[in-house]
Amino acid sequence: MSFVVAIDGPAGTGKGTVTEILSKKLKLINIDTGAMYRCVTLDMLNKNVGLEDIDKIKEILDTIKIDLEDSKKVILNGEDVTSKIRSKEVTTLVSQVSSIKEVRFAMAGLQRKMAENMSVIMEGRDIGTYVFPTADVKIYLDADVEERAKRRYKQNQEKGIDMSYEDILENIKKRDENDKNKEIGALKVAQDAHVIDTTKMTIKQVVKQIEKIIKDKQKQIKLLERIYSIRPETKWKKFVRKLTKGFLSGLYHIGYRIKINGKVPDEGSYIICANHINYLDAAAIVLLNKRMIHFVAKEDLFRFRILNWLAHLFDIIPIKRDMQDMEAMKRCLKTLKSGELLGIFPEGTRKGLEKTGKAKNGAAYMAIKTGTPVIPVGIHGSFKPFTKVYINYGEPINLKEYQGKDKEKIDEATKLIMDKIVMLTKKEN
Repeated sequence: MSFVVAIDGPAGTGKGTVTEILSKKLKLINIDTGAMYRCVTLDMLNKNVGLEDIDKIKEILDTIKIDLEDSKKVILNGEDVTSKIRSKEVTTLVSQVSSIKEVRFAMAGLQRKMAENMSVIMEGRDIGTYVFPTADVKIYLDADVEERAKRRYKQNQEKGIDMSYEDILENIKKRDENDKNKEIGALKVAQDAHVIDTTKMTIKQVVKQIEKIIKDKQKQIKLLERIYSIRPETKWKKFVRKLTKGFLSGLYHIGYRIKINGKVPDEGSYIICANHINYLDAAAIVLLNKRMIHFVAKEDLFRFRILNWLAHLFDIIPIKRDMQDMEAMKRCLKTLKSGELLGIFPEGTRKGLEKTGKAKNGAAYMAIKTGTPVIPVGIHGSFKPFTKVYINYGEPINLKEYQGKDKEKIDEATKLIMDKIVMLTKKEN
């Protein structure tokens, strides 16, 4: 599985230095995209290929070999060009070369290939917007142009590159203008990027801030992997689930005076749709039914260790709220096609109708799409210890007459389901 960190920004913001430090600290492979464009530029200069010689540029792109495995060296066609690609000639021309769409497409393709199934960190101008628009972490570094010119001048002096501060400042200004107005791969801030102004920051401070962002994202990804993992249905899992279900249902009967009206059919797939008034109403339906019910629950539930364990034990399906969660949808459809029971709260949240006034139409959509009957459930009770809790199962609702992708039909079906649920919440005998 790949993990991509994209660091964008204009020249002289510290991208290269920061990227190199972070790659070592966090064990990320450093792919210097700027060096790649400089290699193409140097190869063009060496072969006297002009910016208009597209056919010859394509020939270069077809045969060029760039090796960035050693972050301290850049190898072009077998030659160490680490210093040469920083020359004044290359620096003056590289922005124009990188604007050529054939070069852009070729380098972007090579960069994506390099990052396959690896944890990488890339710096450039359009990594988070064009090369990797779905990068896990996007950083945009910025700084005042004069400060950037000073940094580049000092950097060149350390590397023995002869170029005046005035030339560097003028070059950076021209490059900024060119990069921001490119037809392809223009320099701009990605919508979901973390913007950091490094003008008055030390490299150490910038590294520390980005490192925290990356580590927080890695923790989030690991948590999501744990949430969305599917625990295999083994004999041991079935045994533990049966034992746990028996114990918890016993506690439920001790805590509440349960009154159940109606039942779920012994066979066939159904969508169980209930009102949602308390944290424990889903548990009542899951624990007090003989059949296994795969309930849909918000992913936040899985962030607590004990609830995560119980959710995976009872095959609860996590879903991201307020967005189309295709993974959750696939698991729901698979459950129904397997002849099993799916549990959904159409309200979407506890006391949803009171809060939003409109039910979610996911249950109706899946019922219509799969031809699965819906069983409305009305739950009534205060859920205070030792009080009565009523769980009323209605007759299955067939939604065949609502078939089709017409949103109005789905909304009508959703209203029918909710009307049945509301009626069942009033039943107390």
